[in-house]
Amino acid sequence: MVAEQHNSNSEGLPSAVVDCALYEDGHRIPGQVDLGKAMERVDPLEGRFAWIGLFEPSEEQLQEVAEAFGLHPLAVEDAVHAHQRPKLERYDDMLFLVLKTIVYVDHEKVTATSEIVDTGEIMVFAGPGYAITVRHGSAPPLDDVRRRLQEDPQQLGCGPAAVLHAVADLVVDRYVDVADAFAGDVDTLESEVFSPDRPVDAGRIYQLKRELLEFKRAVMPLAPALQRLSEGAVPQVPKEVAAYFRDVADHHQRVSEQIVSFDELITGMLSASISQLGVQQNADMRRISAWAALIAVPTMIVGVYGMNFDHMPETKSPYGYPAVWVLIIIACTIIHRALRRNKWL
Repeated sequence: MVAEQHNSNSEGLPSAVVDCALYEDGHRIPGQVDLGKAMERVDPLEGRFAWIGLFEPSEEQLQEVAEAFGLHPLAVEDAVHAHQRPKLERYDDMLFLVLKTIVYVDHEKVTATSEIVDTGEIMVFAGPGYAITVRHGSAPPLDDVRRRLQEDPQQLGCGPAAVLHAVADLVVDRYVDVADAFAGDVDTLESEVFSPDRPVDAGRIYQLKRELLEFKRAVMPLAPALQRLSEGAVPQVPKEVAAYFRDVADHHQRVSEQIVSFDELITGMLSASISQLGVQQNADMRRISAWAALIAVPTMIVGVYGMNFDHMPETKSPYGYPAVWVLIIIACTIIHRALRRNKWL
């Protein structure tokens, strides 16, 4: 992404600007537009709007864009500091959409310290004559989104709302991919939990649950925003674009249901692991108790004959010593068989 920024700086644009372009009737006007003059050239009535892509802009850099396009200061503050919940806000004729992105982190197996998902953020300002995208963290580049829209002039002709939909569609599609990959981790750990081997370390299950919680925080709060956009309840979004948002909302609903099922499965795995650990501890305690019972018999007999009394049974008999050993062996054998029969050993 750094290289992408340096390439875009060749036109003298601020370092945070990845791309700045004008579009008219769904077609890109050739060349990169100077940020300071972009607002002067937009004309919503003529179907001309600017799309500006920013990556981790500083407060000063974003303020320059905000002044040029009249962005609301509260939305600008959110875009600078990031770490916002997914949401859709409307400021007069401007929409501000916050999206949490998710990236699946490859790993061999889930451990107590595994990083499974990594989050980033994309903010979209959409208003009359402009669409401004701001990326933070591990949010994916939007080159493919821009290229795909430029290949579909009819869709791009819908203006900034088309950009809003395309970005949301990209993010939610990534949710679907991450959910499918996450399902593999859940299935693998579930098979290990219910295997006949020793119980799985609860720390591994808890880490999976923590990573799922991070995934959940990124996905779930987006539902109300997508519902509003798909129902045509937002005036800035044309009905033809709202229809496309319904597909995005359906994909989001699928991921949300998967997350709920993952949460239930992982909670069940954690309970099962703790129960297995308790069962294993009880079995170990029974074995210890059984061996203690076996040892108690010879200890008691030897302890009795270790007392210094003159009148002890069989102390004067030449058969006394072997008789005691026979008694110990017989008693221990009976106790051992009884314990085996009751599966204590």
